[in-house]
This record gives sequence, C-alpha cells and structure tokens, in this order.
Amino acid sequence: MSQADIFPTETTTLYTPAWYSDKVREEFELPLAPGDYKVTPGDRWTVVSLKDGNTVYSGIGPIELRRSIKG
Repeated sequence: MSQADIFPTETTTLYTPAWYSDKVREEFELPLAPGDYKVTPGDRWTVVSLKDGNTVYSGIGPIELRRSIKG
C-alpha cells in the first residue's frame, strides 16, 4: 500500500477554448494543485507553474483551472 492509496493526490484540470469553436473546450491534466499555478489574463492568457516557473499554457482565453482528485 502506497501513500497515494491513503491520501488522494490533488491535481488540476486546465480548460481552454478550442480555436475551432466557441462552444468546445479542451481539457489538459496538470500535475500540481490549482494554487500552484499563476494565471495572467490578457491578449494571450498564460498559466505559469509557481513550483518551477515553467509556462504550461499561453494562448487564447478565457481559461479555467479546476481541482481534481486522483487516487
């Protein structure tokens, strides 16, 4: 039995607009909790990991981050 079996892992689902439709959204699974990302709106929305500074998304918005539980 691992620690993940006892304590679920909190991850994030990133929802972005699809470039080909104003009704469809794309989903991307991100490995960290929602609070571990910084969202900057603008002409191009960006999502940056606060853990390592990597940009995980830069594109059209608006975007949405939602908490998801694994385990």
